[in-house]
Amino acid sequence: MTLEEYHTLRQTPVPGGHLYTKPGARGLADPAYELLARYLEPHGEDALDLNPGVGLVTHALHRLGLAVQAIETSRASLRCLEASFGNLLRVTRGLPWETEPASVDLVAMVLPANRGTQYVELSLLGAARALRPGGRLWIAGSKDKGFEHYFKRAQELLGFGLLAGRAGPLRVAVLEKEKPTGELPEVWQSFVWNFRGETLRFAYLPGVFSGGHIDPGSALLLQELPAAPGHVLDIGGGYGALSRPLQARAQSLTLLEDDWPSVLSARRNLGEGAVVLHSDVDEALTPSHTFTTIIANPPFHVGGLVVLETAAAFVEAAYARLERGGNFYLVANRFLPYEPLLEARFATVRTLAVDSHKVLLAHKG
Repeated sequence: MTLEEYHTLRQTPVPGGHLYTKPGARGLADPAYELLARYLEPHGEDALDLNPGVGLVTHALHRLGLAVQAIETSRASLRCLEASFGNLLRVTRGLPWETEPASVDLVAMVLPANRGTQYVELSLLGAARALRPGGRLWIAGSKDKGFEHYFKRAQELLGFGLLAGRAGPLRVAVLEKEKPTGELPEVWQSFVWNFRGETLRFAYLPGVFSGGHIDPGSALLLQELPAAPGHVLDIGGGYGALSRPLQARAQSLTLLEDDWPSVLSARRNLGEGAVVLHSDVDEALTPSHTFTTIIANPPFHVGGLVVLETAAAFVEAAYARLERGGNFYLVANRFLPYEPLLEARFATVRTLAVDSHKVLLAHKG
C-alpha cells in the first residue's frame, strides 16, 4: 500500500447511505458497532456518540432524527467523520469523559475495552454526566472483554438497565439515568524512569499505550539511537516515551500521534521543546518537511484487531520524510514481518538488536 492509498478516503455503503472510511480508522465491519446500530431506539432530541470510529452508530442516530454530536480521539477516524457528515452534525475532537453536563437525552457507546478498565469507566462516567435526568445510555461490547463488569458499573452510575440484545459473545444494553452523577476524579497520572543517569518524569492520561511504564520495545530502541540524531521525527510517538530522552541532544524534535489523549500527554511531557501534532501518520506535516532521523514504535492494532496497514504507512512516510543519507529506526515485536516492507524502499536494512523485540535500521541512500 502506498502512502497515497493509505490517506485516501473511500465511500463505503452502509444501511440507508454511505460513510467515508480509510485504513487505520476503526468501526466499519465491526460486529459491535453493527449490533449497536441495529438495536438503537430514539429517545428525546439530542444524542451523543462517545466512541464513533468512522461513524456507523453516529449514522444510525442521525437516521433516527436526533441532533447528534460525535466525540472522537483518533485523527484517522475524525477525518472520516468530517468527510461523511460535514455540517449535518457536530464532530468534535475530545476526551470521552469531558462531556457537557446534562446536555443530551441519549448517549451511545461501543465500549473501548481494548483501552483498559480505567478508560472505559471514565467514559461511562462521561456518558452519565452528559445525560439529562431520564436520559438513556446504550452500550455494546463483548462478554469476553468485560461487558458484564461495565454493565454493572453503568448501573451503579445511572440506575435501571436491561440487556436489549445479543449476538454470540456480543451484548447490547440500555440504561436510564435515575441518579445524580458525581464529579470527575483526577485523571492525570505520572511515573519516573531512569535513563542513562537521568531521572525522567512522564505524565499520561488513561488509555495511552504503555501508560505507567516504558515498554520494552521503546527501551531497546533508545539504546540504539545515535548521540547526535539531528532533526528528529517520532511517528506515532504516544506520550513521548521515545522523544523525551532525545530532547537534550536533538537539533529539533517533532512528534506525530493519532490518539488525542496521547497527544495531550506528549505535550505535557515535552513542553515547548518539541512540536507535537495530532496526525494520521504524517498527514499534519507540510510536503516540504524532512528529517535527519526518524524513529517509530508502530502500532499493529486498530480497535483491538491486528492490522498492519498503519505500520506499513509508517514505513512509507519515513521514506518520504527522510533526507538523503538519513536513518529510520523502527522497533517491533519479533514476529512482525517488517523487513520486506523496509527492503522494498530503503537502500540498506540492518537488524541492530534482538530481545523481546527487534530494532531495525533502514538507511536512505
